[in-house]
Amino acid sequence: MKQTVVCLDLEGVLVPEIWINVAEKTKIPELRRTTRDEPDYDKLMRGRIEILDKHGLKLSDIQEVIGEMEPLPGALEFLRELRSLTQVIILSDTFEQFAKPIMKQLEWPTIFCNYLVVENGRIAGYKLRQEHPKKNSVIALKSLKYFIIAAGDSFNDTLMLAEANVGFLFHAPDNIKKQFPQYKTYEEYNDLLAAMKKAMA
Repeated sequence: MKQTVVCLDLEGVLVPEIWINVAEKTKIPELRRTTRDEPDYDKLMRGRIEILDKHGLKLSDIQEVIGEMEPLPGALEFLRELRSLTQVIILSDTFEQFAKPIMKQLEWPTIFCNYLVVENGRIAGYKLRQEHPKKNSVIALKSLKYFIIAAGDSFNDTLMLAEANVGFLFHAPDNIKKQFPQYKTYEEYNDLLAAMKKAMA
């Protein structure tokens, strides 16, 4: 078996989209926009911060919504099985201030993500670890001679999938599938797990 690390996106793959849940809870439809819709992450986040400011929403309001979220059905079982086979790292564009309650429910897998700049409870900005953090994490892991299998669902995952030795789309919307037909797509955890096992062999 290859010396493998599996890199997974978080939102849409293991848990629901945080910002869609926030949009539903706050009744602010503009917050439904995600990386599935907008390939420019900076544009997306600046827009989100403007909307939060307009409505007077603070970090605590977002964290309250996150605290009520649960993993997608079957996600925890999938992750348990995968972690029994190989190392797994979550590569996410979410933020440390958002991730902790979700990681607890997923039994504390390793996550590499970004962090928010918070001033008096207000989300004032954000900091990426570096440009293209998912892609560059895969490059770093490959430099350690690991065979990388990756799965994601959005525009911001495609550079990670391209850099991985094997990349899959999971739960991806039709626009992503159409634009990136080079990646096999899966909708069920059992099917994705079987494909990953085959790639590890």
